[in-house]
Amino acid sequence: MTFTGCGTALVTPMRGDGALDLDALRRLVDWQIESRIDFLVPCGSTGEAQTLTPTERHTVVRTVVDTAAGRVSVLAGATDNDTRRAVEETRAMNDLGVDGILSATPYYNKPTPDGLRKHFEAIADASSVPVVLYNVPGRTALNMRPATVLALAAHPRIIGIKEASGDLLQAMAILGARPEGFLVLSGEDALAVAMVAVGGDGLISVTSNAVPAQMTAMTQAARSGELGLARRLLYQLLPLIDAHFIETNPGPVKASLALLGRIEDILRLPLVPCTAATRDLLQSSLARATKPAPTE
Repeated sequence: MTFTGCGTALVTPMRGDGALDLDALRRLVDWQIESRIDFLVPCGSTGEAQTLTPTERHTVVRTVVDTAAGRVSVLAGATDNDTRRAVEETRAMNDLGVDGILSATPYYNKPTPDGLRKHFEAIADASSVPVVLYNVPGRTALNMRPATVLALAAHPRIIGIKEASGDLLQAMAILGARPEGFLVLSGEDALAVAMVAVGGDGLISVTSNAVPAQMTAMTQAARSGELGLARRLLYQLLPLIDAHFIETNPGPVKASLALLGRIEDILRLPLVPCTAATRDLLQSSLARATKPAPTE
């Protein structure tokens, strides 16, 4: 089991009628693994988990686990703003054979630090596999501060955090005081190299849906200390990374995958496909991102 390096926050492919496209999902998983991605993360926000039914979420995760077949680790999303439902989802994902759970801070409720601690402890107590916290205040309207993260790091099954606040100083506060073995993963594609340079362990990426080999190469270069190469790869990929967040994720990255012929460009309401202008930008950014890596 590994959750270091570059993991892909997988999209959930859908057909024109809105149903899950499990064949496309299997092909996507195989391609990701063939491209040497380090681990896979189904049913997060990029996977539109909150507009999937519980049965659909479990079907997606079971499909990813079965298709991966132990070739890479699977870190499954289990997030809810009701602790009881989050615990139930965690147990269900455990039963599907996942290697770990990724759980974001509860959205809308805005619990206190004590409420956050009790929420995540309940999830970790219910899990038989490791749990990775997920701090994404842009989606939840709640920023989990380093003191809360470090308190939770004492739990034997809470092994890390996906830090997506966009605040490198906040990440560094965790990195500087974390217990041995506690992982800090960038939740921002554009900050992955910087995060690794100050001690982080890798990235959970949106952009790697479309360019898994390139995002993995960038992350691994940073982790091996080849920061010059990592920077060159980052600046080659940066226009595509930026384009993937011009509109609400996962609209643009699903458009990229549709441009590549890997899925249909279908999302669940209230999300809609991105605009023609964004698709044009994605097309040119994809062409740049997939050129041979610069050597100087």
